Amino acid sequence: MWAYESVFYQIYPLGFCGAPYDNDDVLTHRILKVNDWIPHIKKLGANAIYFSPVFESDTHGYNTRDYTTIDKRLGTNEDFKEVCGKLHDNNIKVVLDGVFNHVGRGFFAFQDLLKNRENSPYKDWFTNVNFGWNNNYNDGLSYEGWEGHNELVKLNLRNEEVIRHIFSAVEGWIKEFDIDGLRLDVAYSLDMDFVRRLRQFVDSKKDDFYLLGEMIHGDYNRLLDEQNMLHSVTNYQAYKGMWSSFNDRNLFEINYTLEQHFCGMYQGKHLLNFLDNHDVNRLASTLKEKEHLPLVYAMLFAIPGIPCVYYGGEWAAEGKKENGGDEALRPSFEAPEWNELTDYISRLAKVHKSEKALCYGSYRKVFLTNRQIVFERSFEGERILVAINLEENPFHASFDAGAAEAVDLLTGEKAVFQGGLDMPAFSAAYLKITG
Repeated sequence: MWAYESVFYQIYPLGFCGAPYDNDDVLTHRILKVNDWIPHIKKLGANAIYFSPVFESDTHGYNTRDYTTIDKRLGTNEDFKEVCGKLHDNNIKVVLDGVFNHVGRGFFAFQDLLKNRENSPYKDWFTNVNFGWNNNYNDGLSYEGWEGHNELVKLNLRNEEVIRHIFSAVEGWIKEFDIDGLRLDVAYSLDMDFVRRLRQFVDSKKDDFYLLGEMIHGDYNRLLDEQNMLHSVTNYQAYKGMWSSFNDRNLFEINYTLEQHFCGMYQGKHLLNFLDNHDVNRLASTLKEKEHLPLVYAMLFAIPGIPCVYYGGEWAAEGKKENGGDEALRPSFEAPEWNELTDYISRLAKVHKSEKALCYGSYRKVFLTNRQIVFERSFEGERILVAINLEENPFHASFDAGAAEAVDLLTGEKAVFQGGLDMPAFSAAYLKITG
């Protein structure tokens, strides 16, 4: 699977392109802005892009009106086809957000339900519709909203007409935009039979089609199945463990998560790892010490799984939730920036993609204190020791490397093991064993 050897770059298009929050129904060709960023994305080392919702919606993209039409605030289907074509020309895969658990109130079938009530041919498209109740919109009926949000109308994913509608849309995305995968929004809420059928369907339409599921909590194995369900899920546990370990200067926390995951319940699985996204505070606003920024990214690209960078994170853009809203997390930048952190991440990305041990290797703790960690990634006889010191002082880590020397893949410099390893202050190293 191509995704297992990839570096992902996430864009939230409505924010990225500076679209108004409410759908004003004014056609504006904003999505073409992505074309201007392709050289930056390529230079960064990302070879896959994950777009948050691009289809017609009421407001933020996750309240879909039309699965077949690009949101007017972003442009036309032809615009997006052009963007996808240019990404593919630059060997960048395209993954779209599949929002199938719910739709917006502007969705055509729901509008028909409101108008025709019991006589609507779509009355069974939605869950728990009750014509004897009312709701906060004073519709004269009630229905199930996702997690109580009535602006997000929950679809009945056991209804064959609903399934056919969604599958027809996905087939259109593959044919029109040549997409390479889907990220399933709130995958933890989806009907499991629907997920299995979706997997069968996309496998029949395109080889090596990647399915990623959003999992915030619970057992990831509920959805992880390379043969029948999803190839990957979002690793929120590692996300929390990484920034929290650095803020508390307690690397035992992230090591516990990594051992639990990759020496146990998710061994051999390829989870999507990230440090921020469109739903959580940006890393640069979360970390207490700015010196730790490159070190956390070094960990992101070294642990088992698929690394994903959220647009702007590569130059340490800041952003926090404000008044319960996410707008500050989803800004429009005039142009990409490039600084020392960006340059460092580009090196991490290059090394990650080139080393099978970082893409497929096992995880083994070698040395651990609150503020220092050394762990091994090994695959088919190749070994890479990842050493991180988050302290402001140099440190000597005493351990048996099982080798005399290595080369640091990030610097090209030789490292010699003398009863362990000398670790400079605020440092990270990817040490490939050479002898």
